[in-house]
Amino acid sequence: MNALDEDWKILVGLLPPDWELEARRSGAVARLRGFDSLNAVLRALLLHVGCGYSLRETAVRAKATGLAEVSDVTLLNRLRQAEGWLQSLCQGLLAETGVRWRGPEPPRRLRAVDGTVIKEPGKTGSLWRLHYSLRLPELSCDYFALTATEGRHTAEHFGRLPAQPGDLILADRGYSHAAGVAGLVRQGADVIVRLNTSVLPLFRASGERLALLPLLRRLRTAGKVVQEPVWVRHRDQRLPGRLCVLRKTQHAIAMAERRLTRWEQKHQQKARSETRQYARYVMVVTTLPESEMSAAEVLEHYRFRWQIELVFKRLKGLLAMGHLPKYDDQSSRAWLYGKLLVALLTQKLVRLGLNFSPWGYDCWPAAHPQSLAGVSIRPAPSTANDRPRIGTAAGEAGMK
Repeated sequence: MNALDEDWKILVGLLPPDWELEARRSGAVARLRGFDSLNAVLRALLLHVGCGYSLRETAVRAKATGLAEVSDVTLLNRLRQAEGWLQSLCQGLLAETGVRWRGPEPPRRLRAVDGTVIKEPGKTGSLWRLHYSLRLPELSCDYFALTATEGRHTAEHFGRLPAQPGDLILADRGYSHAAGVAGLVRQGADVIVRLNTSVLPLFRASGERLALLPLLRRLRTAGKVVQEPVWVRHRDQRLPGRLCVLRKTQHAIAMAERRLTRWEQKHQQKARSETRQYARYVMVVTTLPESEMSAAEVLEHYRFRWQIELVFKRLKGLLAMGHLPKYDDQSSRAWLYGKLLVALLTQKLVRLGLNFSPWGYDCWPAAHPQSLAGVSIRPAPSTANDRPRIGTAAGEAGMK
């Protein structure tokens, strides 16, 4: 067994325990046809989405290494069929990180909207902007669009998102524009969006501009929440809403100030004094009435979206290596799930590597005897007292 095969065995050990069963159940693999096993199918797909190889190059590499003997068309079809499989693997790994919906079943259809820039491989590779929407908490991609990075109608904007009455859209400050918010409200949807103070002015019922700093100074305790009725104006349209604000902890404030300092050093300019004041708070604007959702619940919804955004940050770094299949929406969504799967596997591998030594994974032969000659890989315990014990006396003696 060479080093690459050993690494693959370890990587497979990171997957949810029913990953093979899910491949059959989702219809991703009805027949192998050119592949020796489910391992080979998944390995070829991750070779494409994780390493950034084109479908044709992936097929050549798979044949040269004896992994499979298939064409690039066959690989594309496999990618399309694997959409539900890859999605379920992402759901399983995301649940292991502790990102779970803690409240009752959401009465609305929750959708997390985001966008990122990707680059095709090579010196002449094209730049694209990827726009997508994920249903929460099931992590299902229900919107996917690819645009250029420059020109009209290419920026992150609510205006391109098709919505239905009753949708609740969660988004970061890149989508904090009055025109986009107004467009979604016209479609019957509501929003929870992080406030960008530079581009989204808020007004009182009287028509005067809302002064943020006096409101924020009322929050002197970490975790305290306040809300303020506000109006969002776009042309002749006035939309009622609420500003929900939470003060960060001192540790979170210090981290935000360090980020601002690094930004100042990088751009060689001084941030505004009020920007440092705003960095001490989480400010979210919503069009939902208070009778439907309290300020704390609004912030909890945004917090859930932000937990997933932390995973997406890894995804965005990996996207730069990818070769996006632009043939159809299905293969593009499957490619997106594959990228997210690589990000989640990377996150889990790093977490295990930091918590277990010296070999980087936990021995748990009783739980999964079929994996890696008795080696099973499990999430790292949260505390030293929760750390699992080796299941045999010989193992305990060896550890001592």
